[in-house]
Amino acid sequence: MTHTTLPSRRLSVAPMMDWTDRHCRVFHRQITRHTWLYTEMVTTGALVYGDVERHLRFNDEEHPVALQLGGSDPADLATAARLGEQYGYDEINLNCGCPSERVQKGAFGACLMAEPQLVADCVKAMRDSVSIDVTVKHRIGIDKVDDYSFVRDFVGTIADAGCNTFIVHARNAILKGLSPKENREIPPLKYEVAYALKREFPDLEIIINGGIKTSDEVALHLEHVDGVMLGREAYHNPYAMADYDARFYGDDSAVKTRQEVLAAMIPYIQAQLDAHAARGLKLNSITRHMLGLMAGLPGARSFRQMMSDPKKLASADPHLLLEAAARMQQAA
Repeated sequence: MTHTTLPSRRLSVAPMMDWTDRHCRVFHRQITRHTWLYTEMVTTGALVYGDVERHLRFNDEEHPVALQLGGSDPADLATAARLGEQYGYDEINLNCGCPSERVQKGAFGACLMAEPQLVADCVKAMRDSVSIDVTVKHRIGIDKVDDYSFVRDFVGTIADAGCNTFIVHARNAILKGLSPKENREIPPLKYEVAYALKREFPDLEIIINGGIKTSDEVALHLEHVDGVMLGREAYHNPYAMADYDARFYGDDSAVKTRQEVLAAMIPYIQAQLDAHAARGLKLNSITRHMLGLMAGLPGARSFRQMMSDPKKLASADPHLLLEAAARMQQAA
């Protein structure tokens, strides 16, 4: 898929630490062809000083796929963005939304919202280094600051540096006293702030994120903004994305059944196990992302149990997927 033929960002799956690795993205790609997929956040330090191949390698079938970076040094971000483009990513995204204290110690994530000019410098440095899109994911405020002018001025400053796409997690980030998990649940969602940004900046691409679950909710948001990013729902109930291509991208190609999704993953899993056995890749590293595939169906618990069975996983046989699906049908 070349850059010129990329689908719009009407739908995307959020970058989620420990979850949206390359195996998870290949799995999601079996369910939806056009939805944008994002990496877990990769820090600039991991790329400037670490194992670039380990952090950046991905599979061709993942496109369109974006690399999310964490950092606050313009030169390091420019270097990391260049590496991302060289590896073939379709977009570079800067994390200005993660509230974890570990991330704050690195002086990036949500605390960057207090320094819009620094973010603008970072964006400009990355844009000057790559030809692919540079985007920003952010919150609507930090701590008790919930004045609309705060996020409006943040977006305006960064747009002046040439950023055209903003992914708005429609909650404040509480920098002290709440865990990242609590930060996804306790600060109230204020979708109207993202809508207001779209009205104020009609030429920018505004994508909304936070607490969105169903296709009908997606459709309602798309009346106000350009795109919707799903987070935990896409992970815990991935088959909810099965109608996205038809409903939101006008692609009427046949949708894979859940069984077909499992069958499509088997050759991928076998190839990965064969290629990366020396690195210690385990079957569970891939199958753990698939536990939610049967969510909501009778027998889903039986499917999850079998897919999590240490003895079965130790066999390293990817046909466990079909065995678990068959067991589920019996349980139902």
